[in-house]
Amino acid sequence: MKCFLLISCLAALCHGTENKTKPNIIVIVADDMGFNDVSFHGSDEIPTPNIDALAYNGVILNSHYTQALCTPSRAALLTGRYPIHLGMQHLLILEPEPWGMPLNETLLPQHLKRNGYVTRAIGKWHLGFYKKEYTPTFRGFDSHYGYWQGFHDYYDHTIRATYSKEYGYDFRRNMTVDWDAKGKYSTTLFTEEAVKLIREHDTNHPMFMYFAHLAAHAGNDQDPLQAPDEEIAKFAHIKDPERRIYAAMVSMLDKSVGSVITALREKHMLENSIIVFMSDNGAASDGIHANHGSNYPFRGIKSSNWEGAMRNIAAVWSPLIKKPKRVSNNLMHISDWLPTLFTAAGLDHSQLSSSLDGRDQWKAISEAESSPRTEILHNIDDIFNTRSIRQGDWKYIYGSSGKADEWYGSVGKDALYHYDKDSVINSPVGTAISGVITYQQIKEKNDKLSGHKSENFSVSILDTKEIENLRKEATIVCRKPTPENELENNQCNPIISPCLFNIKDDPCEVVNLATQRPLIVITLEQEIIKYRNTARDPINIPRDPNADPAKYNGVWTNWQDIEVISEKIQFRSLSHLAIALISGACVAVGLIMVVLLTLTCRKAPKRSNPSLYEPAPFTEMECKSDNRFEEREKQLRTSLKDEFREV
Repeated sequence: MKCFLLISCLAALCHGTENKTKPNIIVIVADDMGFNDVSFHGSDEIPTPNIDALAYNGVILNSHYTQALCTPSRAALLTGRYPIHLGMQHLLILEPEPWGMPLNETLLPQHLKRNGYVTRAIGKWHLGFYKKEYTPTFRGFDSHYGYWQGFHDYYDHTIRATYSKEYGYDFRRNMTVDWDAKGKYSTTLFTEEAVKLIREHDTNHPMFMYFAHLAAHAGNDQDPLQAPDEEIAKFAHIKDPERRIYAAMVSMLDKSVGSVITALREKHMLENSIIVFMSDNGAASDGIHANHGSNYPFRGIKSSNWEGAMRNIAAVWSPLIKKPKRVSNNLMHISDWLPTLFTAAGLDHSQLSSSLDGRDQWKAISEAESSPRTEILHNIDDIFNTRSIRQGDWKYIYGSSGKADEWYGSVGKDALYHYDKDSVINSPVGTAISGVITYQQIKEKNDKLSGHKSENFSVSILDTKEIENLRKEATIVCRKPTPENELENNQCNPIISPCLFNIKDDPCEVVNLATQRPLIVITLEQEIIKYRNTARDPINIPRDPNADPAKYNGVWTNWQDIEVISEKIQFRSLSHLAIALISGACVAVGLIMVVLLTLTCRKAPKRSNPSLYEPAPFTEMECKSDNRFEEREKQLRTSLKDEFREV
């Protein structure tokens, strides 16, 4: 027995040690943030010193692709699968629609939780909520603080349905509606929650935090762009007032990144963490829920198959990266993060499904190896008759998104603008990472086994020259127009016929080469057919009128759960008069039952021949021993229920 206890203790100790070596994983997702809305891509318009410091110190992923819309992107991120294999390839989950991420899919937090991680979700969900089984705390997260829908008002946290009139409040702590959040700015609330969770975290276990911001998505149509006045005032140099507020929204997001990294550093968690920052799709520069973000210099906006919708901001930092401070042009898709983080955490890939579309990119990120990915299926939507794929440098696109097919967005250059490299180095993220690097250098210096005798450290603190070089390398430059580009057969009209672009030479999708390279067009079409043969039918379900928050105290809720339905029937379907009558009847029934009990339990008079039609009264023994009284009570309750229904 003592031996068994000793072995158990050693096993527990080893398990605790193993957990401590697993890195914390923090994934920060911006919403509808454009490629040119961070300053590390070359724009001087909106300073993002914290995000820039993270990117410059880590690896800038300049060919990182997502899906074109919120729901499909998040589905791919958390499952490691293309949306066509989930049935989520068509549009997104609209507010009153009863569908969500298929329950047979195992999500990233579920995998990590099984491997000892504490899992936290903050902010946006947008993967289904009509039944509780689809909500975050039922999909692998230990806690969730945020909202279930695709967006909400930054201050009052309400959301009006996109194509119908439903309107209600959407802010939760786990399954409970959080009314205390009302009136407070969403970005601030989410940041405070993230910092609190980090400060209270038990570091004997690794943390996975999925921090999905509302910013920089638009709010409700009547007031889509919102930020604190003091933050807006900092961007007086931006002439367009809508773009000015958008800049303030992005600035608040950048400050949030600084606060989270600082909290990790103070908790001594940053030394063993992987931090990923990305946008879920391109900016909605125009059209529905326009936020006036910029995807410059790319073509297209959110919801299209152009680069502006899917080639997005992405950067990763970790002290585990062996070759940091560089720009990677390796092809990467958002579905790759699940297997990539699995490897980075030292977990066993045999736990993962063999049907994943994601590719393990950890060596490509950490050691600058070539990417295992050579192809990305952007999407196949047979309802809208659109499809797109990239293979190597070639991109095939068919079908139109209307206005989203054009070029939009601010260039981010002006004589009034100035990029401050020192602000990046001195930002909260810059100083926190500098602290980690300094202690790493001290360790190397004092490591006798390494024979270290010089200042030739494996890592160094970021300087302004490195910033300048990395920023230049991360800036996308489009080819200048030439007379050949303007030829009619080089123009793209994807409704009429497929278009073909060499993305390496023409990242802005200007010159259509379909007529010059017909064999490549045919090859890519055949590849799309192969994918279509593996696709699942879209699982979209039309609007359910029962989702209306007006039926549930003005709150968006899991309206198809039986407990919610019962509550609505009990407290919403009955009038005040009916409730009062039922309450009175219940009191009367109680009094009647007391009287009956008193009368029936008296000693019965002797009868030689009791009536055949009159039941004999209960004896005292019967009152104590059998269930005849219970049977009478059931009969009485049944008759009363019938009366209540009439009421």
